[in-house]
Amino acid sequence: MTRYRLDLAYDGSGFHGYARQPDLRTVQGVLEEALEQIIGPVTTETAGRTDAGVHARHQVASFDGAQPIDCGKLVRSLTRLLGPEVVVYRCQPVGPEFSARFSATHRTYRYRIVNRPFPDPLRRSTAWHVKDPLDVDAMHEAVQHFVGEWDFASFCRKNEGRTTVRTVLAASWCARPDDVLRFEVQGLAFCHQMVRSLTAFSVDVGLGKLEPSAAKSALDARDRSVTSGVAPPHGLVLWEVGY
Repeated sequence: MTRYRLDLAYDGSGFHGYARQPDLRTVQGVLEEALEQIIGPVTTETAGRTDAGVHARHQVASFDGAQPIDCGKLVRSLTRLLGPEVVVYRCQPVGPEFSARFSATHRTYRYRIVNRPFPDPLRRSTAWHVKDPLDVDAMHEAVQHFVGEWDFASFCRKNEGRTTVRTVLAASWCARPDDVLRFEVQGLAFCHQMVRSLTAFSVDVGLGKLEPSAAKSALDARDRSVTSGVAPPHGLVLWEVGY
């Protein structure tokens, strides 16, 4: 038995998230169906379960193969079966101790906003259009309050029995010259809808509805009802998984 690591990217527009769900089209579902056609039934483990409509530039999955696998051939076969929506661009054998989920040291997400009066049709599936001007400096100031280890209960969709304490390593907002604002956040791990909730909160700060310092009181409240809901999924990308 040999463990293999797959590095992949996908356009999440046509999927009900990453994780397999009965009777729904998911990234894990189509990946495992394609693997079954090539090498037989396997169950994959992943670095992060993205929500419906969320994209990935760098996702990682691992699985155990009963027989030796030609990684080059596997990548070509998966590309033929899954591309262009899902592209597996690397396969490599790894040690039995490797886990796509538990061996990861950090995850980085990026969220993009087109901030101008009129939308961009070429970015309609990869960025959130916000027509009113946003104060990116205030947004950047606000997210600095999230760096560190905190209980993010106000920003997470609660899963019974699971902690909402998370560690954010870095967070920043920046403006690009093409009317795009970019939020980048890196953490050890994230709870359900956390990044989209932080984005929605940031937008309320950028619109002047909240002061940047409101981020601290929102954290302290540990109450989902005090925050701004969630940003649309299509602007979010799992950008990198580190090991």
